Amino acid sequence: MVLLTLLASWAAQAVEVVPFDRPPIDWHALAPELTLLAVGALVTLIDVVFLERGRAISPAVAGVGLLAVLVPIVTLAVDGVASNPRAAFGTSEVYIVDGYSLVLKALFIIIAYLVILMSTNYIAEGDYWESEYYGLLLSSVLGMLVMASARDLVTVFVALELLSIPAYLLATWRKRDLRSNEAGLKYYLNGVFASALMLYGMSLLFGASGTTILVEINAAIGSTASSTALITLGIVLVIVGFGFKVSAVPFHLWAPDTYEGAPTPITAFLAVAAKGAGFVALMNMVFVGFWSRADVYAPALWVLAALTMTVGNLTALRQNNLIRLMAYSGVAQAGFMLAALAVAGQSTDVAQRSASAIVTYLIIYAAMNLGAFTIILAVSRRTGSADIASFDGLFQWAPAMAVAMTLFLASLAGIPPLGGWYAKFSVFTALIEGDVWWAYVLAGLAAINTVIAFGYYGKLASRMWFEAAPTAFETNRLKIPFALQAALGITLIATVAFGVYPEMVTHFSDVDVPAALTAAP
Repeated sequence: MVLLTLLASWAAQAVEVVPFDRPPIDWHALAPELTLLAVGALVTLIDVVFLERGRAISPAVAGVGLLAVLVPIVTLAVDGVASNPRAAFGTSEVYIVDGYSLVLKALFIIIAYLVILMSTNYIAEGDYWESEYYGLLLSSVLGMLVMASARDLVTVFVALELLSIPAYLLATWRKRDLRSNEAGLKYYLNGVFASALMLYGMSLLFGASGTTILVEINAAIGSTASSTALITLGIVLVIVGFGFKVSAVPFHLWAPDTYEGAPTPITAFLAVAAKGAGFVALMNMVFVGFWSRADVYAPALWVLAALTMTVGNLTALRQNNLIRLMAYSGVAQAGFMLAALAVAGQSTDVAQRSASAIVTYLIIYAAMNLGAFTIILAVSRRTGSADIASFDGLFQWAPAMAVAMTLFLASLAGIPPLGGWYAKFSVFTALIEGDVWWAYVLAGLAAINTVIAFGYYGKLASRMWFEAAPTAFETNRLKIPFALQAALGITLIATVAFGVYPEMVTHFSDVDVPAALTAAP
């Protein structure tokens, strides 16, 4: 004991105690995340305290709580964050709140709210009605909010895991369904593999730059004194890791099986919100961390975009299951967004156009894709199947659903005046402004793929309108719960309005690229 005391005394004298200077915290900048954290804690507390009695109010609490998160987002916008970005932790570039991040945070909150509307009756009517569902959903959304402001490798990785781990559990929520178990396992294994590759790439970039802050990495890897091979490998591995997250070809193989086996609301959540968060992280990396190395990321993104558009559309033509068709459709849509990102390094003006095109695409894609999944959920409640054949003659026994689904399919195909046309127009504009031969080639491939997509979207629409309906459905009209009606109404109005009046989108999507981008390479 005496020896231990002497050692402790010696250690205390030998170690110089340096006072820790805590950076000032901008609590207003962190208010959206803190509010969402409080809502998640409240949902968990209701489940713990009220048990079975609390399950009936969990979806309402989660939904109202999500809308409450929009309040600090609006107050930050009114406070002028768009023109005067704020660092949440003093002057550090680790966590930035600007107009770009605010728009994306609002988008993730609205998507999550629509998913809760889709989930309310689905979860309540199954044998898996548990309040943990909403807690996990809110936890995943919290990771997305953090991702929108993350400007540091560690923060990006933590945000990615925070949004991914609850999603792994949600994908396998139907515990007695082998397909759901398979979906969760495939999603988990592919996600872990992608995270490992990404983390290795990040470690290489940290080794080459000596920092984890993205803006400092950009300054370091642009120096000729850095190891080119090491930097190239690090950037490529990070892009490959995020390629898994956004289901880019050839890293997309998990998506169709996971989408088919997961609960339909979670499929919509993964197809829209999780994919969107992956793109947000990739944008942060390109615009802030890799900006000076367009010679590395531009060719990689070009190849990914070309493969993703083409393979996604060609494979979708052969699908007989509607969920798998939508999965490959989502793969193809990701290719369009990757195409806009590929040209971002040409100049600051092109980068601005690229960022605006991707944010525009994410907003419009969220509306039309969530709307399509809402109809798939409503119809499958009646038919008990997600096969394309189950939509035969839909106009005869659910005319409103047939009309709405036709509008969503037309928007996904890019037919004016629906929102999808403007999303694709924004991508083509970014590619043309890139003003290099390979950007024109990519624009040509995008145009060809737009035509190919008409094949499977038109095939489904024709079956709804011209095929004979099953006898059992001819006199038994479809009954849709109010929550699904609300989700369908919101998404349908948004899809039509965004196409007729695109300024509704551009007012929010024409934001400055992440604040650390200051000069062209």
